Amino acid sequence: MPSRKSVITFGMVAIPIAMYTATQDNDIHFNQLHKEDNSRIRYKKTCAHCGRELSADDIVKGFEYEDNKFVVITDDEIERIKTEKEKSIQILHFAQLNQISPVYYDKTYQAAPETGGEKAFELLRAALMAEQKIAIGKTVIGTKDTLMAIIPREDGILISTMFYADDIRALQKQYNKPAVSEQELNMAKILINSMDTPFDPSKYKDEYQARLRELIETKISGKEIVAAEPESTGKVIDLMDALKASVEKAQKEKVTA
Repeated sequence: MPSRKSVITFGMVAIPIAMYTATQDNDIHFNQLHKEDNSRIRYKKTCAHCGRELSADDIVKGFEYEDNKFVVITDDEIERIKTEKEKSIQILHFAQLNQISPVYYDKTYQAAPETGGEKAFELLRAALMAEQKIAIGKTVIGTKDTLMAIIPREDGILISTMFYADDIRALQKQYNKPAVSEQELNMAKILINSMDTPFDPSKYKDEYQARLRELIETKISGKEIVAAEPESTGKVIDLMDALKASVEKAQKEKVTA
């Protein structure tokens, strides 16, 4: 699994780490085909001036500073202007985990100490866990100053890249909050508590992807596609009746689980 090397710095402490991608893409992906003969659609990079097809070695980065005028910037030049500070993950401050809205998190990595950094790495992890804090830091990735959250776990540290405030859209759709009675609120609380179980990610599977895979296998074998049975949603009923029925159903499922 490819990793990215970095250094976490705070105060006079420097912790060499490797960052590993924490997620993987398990989705089924389709190719685009020509409808008439099922041949794959190819996309080619061509020069707008001479029309020649280009390889990756033929392409450089350019910034358009005036209409149709570009300055070329090489990867080496981009790296050369980075300071040592910008190459490391500088911890700016510490914060409570629940102070940060999930909307600010982007990509998540697993962090592991490099040789010589194990003690300082474990000290940071243990101290953050004990104080129930996360660290907010930043580093330059590519051409962007990137915010990061350093999150302690029982078995290691996660690092999530973060969006800036300017990247986050304001809530697009407001709604008028109707009055909720105390009886309705209490019943909703009972329903929530009746469905309260520890989070176990291994229990959740992408069921639709499994059915999609079955569809593909069925098509390959030349069998007929059978439509899924529609689930009965029933009639719309009173909110309190719906809550009561939901509580009874949840309690029965908890007993039989």
